[in-house]
Amino acid sequence: MNSDTIDIPKVSIRPIDCLKEAVNLIKEQYWLFVGITAVGILIGTLVPFYILLGPMMCGIFYCFFKRSRGNRVRFEDLFKGFDFFVESLIISLILLGVMLVISIPLYALIFFGIILNAPSAGEAGFLTIWLMFLILYPILLILSAVIGVLFSLTYPLIVDRGMKAVPALKTSISAATNNFGGLLALLLLIIVIITIAALFCYLPTFLVYPVCCGAMAIAYRRIFPAIKETGESESSSTVE
Repeated sequence: MNSDTIDIPKVSIRPIDCLKEAVNLIKEQYWLFVGITAVGILIGTLVPFYILLGPMMCGIFYCFFKRSRGNRVRFEDLFKGFDFFVESLIISLILLGVMLVISIPLYALIFFGIILNAPSAGEAGFLTIWLMFLILYPILLILSAVIGVLFSLTYPLIVDRGMKAVPALKTSISAATNNFGGLLALLLLIIVIITIAALFCYLPTFLVYPVCCGAMAIAYRRIFPAIKETGESESSSTVE
């Protein structure tokens, strides 16, 4: 699908509302979604170079879109993401490359700052090191958040609209730019929720993953409403 044919509106994205809608969306199959998101994220992040991250994220969004159309989700639906393997892999590799481009120079500055100031030791040397860290690390976090927002709609677009990788990325950037504040607020809230959950021996993160992923799917649907089949309502149409 050509990205030029997609209207990209500016909509209201309220993070709390997205989370609430995600809870309502999956509550009847909550534990199944816990398993789907846990397995998908573990496979996607543990395999080197994000090779399987794209297909797993596509599979997760496939499940949310299927549920949003009123259909029962099955665990094996997660692996529908492999239907979009090539395009999602391209996005994952682009994302990895962009993150490396911004992170390596900043980490290099911190590393060389430590090397240059460590020999001097003393209070002044350590103060300089900490100042560099306190300045550069927040910059890395801010840039990472911005990139996360710009890429946030790529996997859903590939699944929902059947788009190729580059058009999906361009459309995601355009849509994210138009709705940057709401998407950034949602992403930051998700990061806070997952970080707090991780403080409790990490296990609770698996319990909040479905709601967090679902909230992003809800936000996507705010911007890109479901395409209705001719003669069918949105609730009765399927993505299969």
